[in-house]
Amino acid sequence: MNKIKLGDYNTLEIVKSVDFGVYLDGGSEGEILLPRRYVPEGCQIGDEIEVFVYLDQDERPVATTEKPLAKVGDFACLKCVWVNEYGAFLNWGLMKDVFCPFHEQKRRMEIGNSYIVYLYVDEESYRIVASAKVEKFLAEDYPPYAPGDEVDLLIWQKTDLGFKVIIDNDYPGLIYENQIFRPVHTGDRMKGYIGTVRQDGKIDVLLQAAGRRQTLDFSEMLLNYLHENGGKCDLGDKSDAEEIKRRFQVSKKTYKKAVGDLYRRHLIVILGEEGIKLAE
Repeated sequence: MNKIKLGDYNTLEIVKSVDFGVYLDGGSEGEILLPRRYVPEGCQIGDEIEVFVYLDQDERPVATTEKPLAKVGDFACLKCVWVNEYGAFLNWGLMKDVFCPFHEQKRRMEIGNSYIVYLYVDEESYRIVASAKVEKFLAEDYPPYAPGDEVDLLIWQKTDLGFKVIIDNDYPGLIYENQIFRPVHTGDRMKGYIGTVRQDGKIDVLLQAAGRRQTLDFSEMLLNYLHENGGKCDLGDKSDAEEIKRRFQVSKKTYKKAVGDLYRRHLIVILGEEGIKLAE
């Protein structure tokens, strides 16, 4: 059988049942215990089951049907729950915390704080470890994106220009401050859109779809808002841009384009400074 993927999901066959759980065929790793509390009801010898394999307190492979916050190869935002003389331990959603040694920390981690880290298997110790030095794990090849592509984002860190992000668990990117129209925090996961891929491979990211697509997306959102709020919205042409941003997380320009789109489709009536309302 294929080699076990440590720190990842594996589909393994049940080969033995004991009082405290079942043993799974781990190939070259031998039999791997799935403790009784994680065994799905009705499982029998010969059945195949998807499990997450990691190391127990004695550094032996063990299986669970719990889903961790991240797997090996992932970037994630994890909270520090314990520190000792060797490093920090981060909660990744399993019974045993994941270890981040001091030499993989940018600054000393503190209990209660959360950090963006990358999970990998250390080749020397064969342990699953975390590293806060995430830059060395990001892709260095030229990004395969085109403007407008929808991507998954992990908010990485605040900078003077805006927020660094990790795109599709692979590439670094940047959202400029003036393109952010909703609250954003380190560790947030959200959809985004490719704005520009520069010649040097650096990527500018948007949180809203650009151009006509953005207008249409927000038009539907605004129409839903009207239906859910008595058919009226008190934001008009003279309304403050910050109030529009606070209520809808879009720019005033996008708001006005959506109003124009709904008006041309005869779905709303414009009330001037009093805002808009649904057409009869």
